[in-house]
Amino acid sequence: MSDFKLEVVISNDCEESVDYVSDKATSDENFNAVDKILNGIGKQDNRSIGNFATNAERRAVGDRLFRDNRAAHSASISALFDGDEKREHGFGRKSGPLLSGTAYCISSCSMILLNKVVLSTYNFNAGISLMLYQNLICCMVVVLLGICGAVSVEKLNWKLIKVWIPVNAIFVGMLVSSMYSLKYINIAMVTILKNMTNILTAIGELYIFRKHQNQKVWAAMFLMIISAISGGITDLSFDGMGYVWQIMNCILTASYSLTLRRVMDKAKQSTRSGSLNEISMVLLNNLLSLPFAIFLILLFDEWAYVINVDVIKLPMFWVVATVSGLLGLAISFTSMWFLSQTGPTTYSLVGSLNKIPISIAGLVLFKVPLSLPNLFSILFGLFAGIFFARAKMS
Repeated sequence: MSDFKLEVVISNDCEESVDYVSDKATSDENFNAVDKILNGIGKQDNRSIGNFATNAERRAVGDRLFRDNRAAHSASISALFDGDEKREHGFGRKSGPLLSGTAYCISSCSMILLNKVVLSTYNFNAGISLMLYQNLICCMVVVLLGICGAVSVEKLNWKLIKVWIPVNAIFVGMLVSSMYSLKYINIAMVTILKNMTNILTAIGELYIFRKHQNQKVWAAMFLMIISAISGGITDLSFDGMGYVWQIMNCILTASYSLTLRRVMDKAKQSTRSGSLNEISMVLLNNLLSLPFAIFLILLFDEWAYVINVDVIKLPMFWVVATVSGLLGLAISFTSMWFLSQTGPTTYSLVGSLNKIPISIAGLVLFKVPLSLPNLFSILFGLFAGIFFARAKMS
């Protein structure tokens, strides 16, 4: 629009000058007049073009300043949000290990204490039935989470089940022996005696997988043996049946770990995806344990005791039994969460340190008769467990 106005002004000036020269001047004057007119037109042209260039430059500078301001404003907003995201991400990285470790320790401690409450406080003498109920709850929860898409569960097939049955048979024996040992022995001594599992596992690894341990590990295991023997001798609430169950539990737990390691590759090959995550292992173990548990309940006539015992009529008993089953599943989830946030080294060390609050809580809550030598043996065993975890790291 400005260019059109500039052309109109120039053409009007030219017409007026030419008319004036034709009426008043001679031929020379005409040439001079024409020359003046042309010079005038040139000056106006240059002035107009100069004004146009100046306006264009001003618009260009304004646009550039606007773009620069807008870019600076966008950069400041982006930096603000990036800073918030970095702070949130940094906070997540710092709080993740703490939250996951706390959840793992709480779920682990709570399950042992609640199982002790069910078996000892309520005097429930059907450990296999309790295991059946807890495993059934785990199966239902995992299946429900799988349907909702919250977890990824591998589809089971007969080939995988056949490979897993030997592992599951040991798994059931491990759970049953753990139930009965916990019923007859106080939690602190169960914790100390479970250190023997590490010794049996190390021996099994040496002969089966040819895996050699360093001298620190063997020294730590020697301390574990001393603490277990001294703890048993000084145990004021010693129960021979409970110690037999616990020794069986140590053997079965070590066997479970070694057998699982041997069949894991074959089990993965039996799945469609070629992998087997821990959630699928939880479902597989708990699901296959149900027929074993029913068989054992019928074999030992435990069902007759369960249907006649008065404790099953108490609503609080079922609440405690249900929560303990859910905590068993929670241990699987929190252990995976904690392991993903930290690593095997921290996970192993925290697992050893976690025995300390479990032992103290067991001694205090269940009013276990305790002597000074027995207390020293328990503390010595806890120290041996921590020393073992540190030795495995080196």
